[in-house]
Amino acid sequence: MKIGILGTGIVGETLGTKLVQLGHTVKMGSRIAANEKGVSWSKKNGPNATSGTFADAAKFGSMLFNCTSGLASLQALKLAGSENLSEKVLVDVSNPLDFSKGMPPFLSIANTDSLGEQIQRTFPRVKVVKALNTLNASLMTNPKSLAQGDHNLFICGNDSDAKKIVVSLLTSFGWNEGNIYDLGDISNARGTEMILPLWIRLMGKFQSPMFQFKIVR
Repeated sequence: MKIGILGTGIVGETLGTKLVQLGHTVKMGSRIAANEKGVSWSKKNGPNATSGTFADAAKFGSMLFNCTSGLASLQALKLAGSENLSEKVLVDVSNPLDFSKGMPPFLSIANTDSLGEQIQRTFPRVKVVKALNTLNASLMTNPKSLAQGDHNLFICGNDSDAKKIVVSLLTSFGWNEGNIYDLGDISNARGTEMILPLWIRLMGKFQSPMFQFKIVR
C-alpha cells in the first residue's frame, strides 16, 4: 500500500519505519521538501521510503497518517490540500496538547469538541479515524513489547469501512483485533483525547512512557 505520513517527529518516524518494514511504500511529509528529519528518515529506510512536502505525502498516499502536533494539525492538513486528502482514510494520531504554560500541558480542545471532530468538519470528504493517540510511539507498532502485552486500543470514526481498514493494518502491527475497541463515531475522539492529561501524569508517576490501558470487565 502507498501510505503518506504527515509529520516528521518520533511518532511519524516510528510508524513510517514499521510500515516500510511491513512492505508498504511510504512518503513522509513536512512543511518543506528538504526537511532534515524527513530526508534523514528516508535515507535510513531504503527505496520504499521517501520524503517531501505535506502536499506531496497526501497526494502520494492512498492512506494517510496525521502525526503532526495537535495545535498545528489543521494548518498542516490545509497545506496538504483538500483535493489530495479527499476520499482517503486519514488516521489521526494527534492530540490537542498545549505546552505554552509548560508542563504538564493542557488540552486546547475538550469536553464539547475534539481535534478529531474539527478535522472531520474541516475536511468532510476525508474518512477520519482517530487511533493510536493514547500510547507511546514504540507501543503503537510493537504492542507485545510490554511484559503484560494484553492491553487495549481505542478507535473511532464515522466511516465503518475506513475503520475496518485501519483495524486490519493495526493487526499487522501485532495488535489483537479483540483488544481494539471501536467506540463509534468521531465524536468519541473527545474521550480518547481527554485521556491524555491522565496519561501524562501516569508517565510522571512511572518515570516511563512504557505502559498502556487495559479494560477489565
